Amino acid sequence: MKIPSDYRTIYLFGRSFDAKFLPSFKLVLQKLAEYEAEILVFQPFREFLNGSLSEDLSGYPLFRSYEDLKGRPGLMLSIGGDGTFLEASTLVRDLPVPIAGINSGRLGFLADIAQEEISRAVDSILTGDWDIQERTLIQVDCDQPLFGDFNFALNEITVHKRDDSSMIRINASLDGLYLNTYWADGLIVATPTGSTAYSLSVGGPLVLPGTGTFVLSPIAPHHLTVRPLIYRDNLRLTLQTRSRSGN
Repeated sequence: MKIPSDYRTIYLFGRSFDAKFLPSFKLVLQKLAEYEAEILVFQPFREFLNGSLSEDLSGYPLFRSYEDLKGRPGLMLSIGGDGTFLEASTLVRDLPVPIAGINSGRLGFLADIAQEEISRAVDSILTGDWDIQERTLIQVDCDQPLFGDFNFALNEITVHKRDDSSMIRINASLDGLYLNTYWADGLIVATPTGSTAYSLSVGGPLVLPGTGTFVLSPIAPHHLTVRPLIYRDNLRLTLQTRSRSGN
């Protein structure tokens, strides 16, 4: 059996997993072999697998970074949990490489293929019987060189205090228009994907993917009337921070 040419390349991404998941992972490899997929393995993941599997994986090519994926269409299988899926997204970034998450432990929001569904799910993936659900990334620019090439996030970006004893003041504006001054422990800017994560834990709303919005959620605000805000994701949010000490 052969798979559609655009997705003949399968990128296997992961970190480590419990030994109980080994039979399920071997099933993934078996299904990929049945479909004659071209498999590339994330280098640190292969180092883990070499110590865990009896099979020889030395014949599989490796990928290490975003640069290795450029110009090579394919599909990435993330083996792990939601944290592993989020890490996989830092490799894919803006490339047209879909990510499917196979959960090696508890079921997650993003890595939602359970172990008992692996055979059917991999069949569907490799026969093209699937749809792509696009997810919004959020980009951050800073007047200090803090982020390098990793100035984006799939879940959220957080501004938070470093001093445990005092709040920070955050002036916020949207497209150059003043929005609010937040006195709080911090501020979360979440995508719809991230609305189920940190933002939710501080009282932020759940937002459906594809709504074209971001969520602005204060962390422990000083004023009880300050609430989370949903705004369009085509607006530029500018934040200026200052601590009580003036830093």
